[in-house]
Amino acid sequence: MFNKFQKGLIVSCQAEGDDPFNSPEYIAAFALAAEMGGAVGIRSEGIEKIKAVKSRINLPIIGIIKGQYHDGWTLITPDFKDVENLINIGCDIIAIDATERERPNGLNGFEFLEEVKRRYSVPIMADISTFKEGIRAAELQADLIATTLAGYTPYTSIKDSLNPDFDLIYELSSSIEIPIIAEGRIWTPSDAIKAIESGAYAVVVGTAITRPRIITLMFVEALKSIVKSGSMIDD
Repeated sequence: MFNKFQKGLIVSCQAEGDDPFNSPEYIAAFALAAEMGGAVGIRSEGIEKIKAVKSRINLPIIGIIKGQYHDGWTLITPDFKDVENLINIGCDIIAIDATERERPNGLNGFEFLEEVKRRYSVPIMADISTFKEGIRAAELQADLIATTLAGYTPYTSIKDSLNPDFDLIYELSSSIEIPIIAEGRIWTPSDAIKAIESGAYAVVVGTAITRPRIITLMFVEALKSIVKSGSMIDD
């Protein structure tokens, strides 16, 4: 399965809150479109949505459950029951938050990863935010390491909010043999190519493909900025 991922595109099919695509039917349609376009895998969230995705496609599925830390930051796959639920619906890989923060269940990300690896035989993708976390996840025998949370933890939130963390991808891929999956702020095919050139085994793209609302907002805000700057040419 991992061989199929090499230098390929994994599409993250997710939607939240009042997003008009936030339903199992629409998420599954996004996943099918991704498969038709040549994606090598799908990353998706939520039991019912993943079930819908699984019923429509024949690609490997990376499953997650989203929760929250006590301070409100997003937590990927909070507890053992979530892991079990994802296994039970047939996820091929399960992604978990492998950062140094303490989860609501009292374990930090490394302790949780270690226990998950001890309890279950399913491949685990460790979502990390720093080089140190990636190295520790490798020591704990994560099967894949993803840069998903770089820029999305309290101690990395000051990083560039527009561009992928290519330096982190390079540092990790140069230091460990476990496949490094580039994820986070990959907006263009050029970004994806640069991620692979930086050492990524595969690339995950989500918002740039499956979040029309956010993509539209980016265009709208860009056009507004031109108007505000007075750089538009008068008729």
